[in-house]
Amino acid sequence: MPSAVIAATGLFTPDQSITNAELVAAYNAYADRFNQEHAAVIAAGEVEALTHSSVEFIEKASGIKRRFVLDKAGVLDPARMVPNIPERPDDQLSIMAEMAAAAAREAIAAWGKPVSEIGAVLCAASNMPRPYPALAIEVQQALGIEGFAFDMNVACSSATFGLKTAADYIHSGSVRAVLMVNPEVCSAHLNFRDRDSHFIFGDVATAVIVEGDDQAGPGGWEILGSRLRTVFSNNIRNNFGFLNNAAPEGIGQPDKLFIQQGRKVFKDVVPMVAEMIVEHARDLGLDPAALKRLWLHQANINMNELIGKRVLGRDPSPEENVIILDDYANTSSAGSIIAFHLHHEGFAPGETGLICSFGAGYSAGTVFVRKRG
Repeated sequence: MPSAVIAATGLFTPDQSITNAELVAAYNAYADRFNQEHAAVIAAGEVEALTHSSVEFIEKASGIKRRFVLDKAGVLDPARMVPNIPERPDDQLSIMAEMAAAAAREAIAAWGKPVSEIGAVLCAASNMPRPYPALAIEVQQALGIEGFAFDMNVACSSATFGLKTAADYIHSGSVRAVLMVNPEVCSAHLNFRDRDSHFIFGDVATAVIVEGDDQAGPGGWEILGSRLRTVFSNNIRNNFGFLNNAAPEGIGQPDKLFIQQGRKVFKDVVPMVAEMIVEHARDLGLDPAALKRLWLHQANINMNELIGKRVLGRDPSPEENVIILDDYANTSSAGSIIAFHLHHEGFAPGETGLICSFGAGYSAGTVFVRKRG
């Protein structure tokens, strides 16, 4: 039974970005407009006035300094505060498939093998553009890949769930190689009118190629083990779905966008993920304190720092606990893959690291990898 190897990764980053200062200015202008338009009911105590956001608040709460987006103008328009992403005709490549294909082409170029070697395409992401046909099949066609493809959604944990699925296909001998893509247009489901969360997400796409060690060239990363866990919780939720078409008055309401109870999420998820990492490491015969690097889901700097401390048993250095959310913000499923893609250098053969994600569900996935010679 072949071992699974992460052979290559790819990244697509939009060419537009928004700083915290720009986002705060737009939100505060919206808040002022709202308070002026609702002055009477606010004075009567029937509606609560909106308070301003600030750069200091955002950075303390999250560690985020900017985010990449597909449409900057729509987000920063106080009268709109929604990205303007025109719907494309059915005979054109969809925007998410375009993003995924761009990241995939970078991974394929780094891999250096023909796409005929790939037997499956998995699209693992938080929000799909439609119920069907599967986005993965659209990406498959765009890249000229045969075999099969399907979508999977486990919110921010989608990429690690996808990696385990890919590894299982390799272990079983079903295919020679798997392409997993993680396109995330998070700006389309973020409520930019909500002070507590208007800064959280950004747009991006990542790609990973997994193949068997019996055909992999030198280098790459052996997947030592992957483990998944889910526990149902409403503390992170998005109620938008195709059934909303039966009740159009609900579309655009706050609960059809991203909502969370941040303090509860922090309290619940940090111990759950830290314990899962330590337990999985020990089951694999690894010392969690000896991990060279952690590529965690990029949700919140405070969560990541505390998880890193609990896993390593000390305050991790920036080289040990990679943080990229200051530049990219929370990119849902793609976050841990961006961290891995951008910061995987400096490993000697035999050294180990961890790709880990966690999010709505609750869901969590751990993928321990070892550098190959």
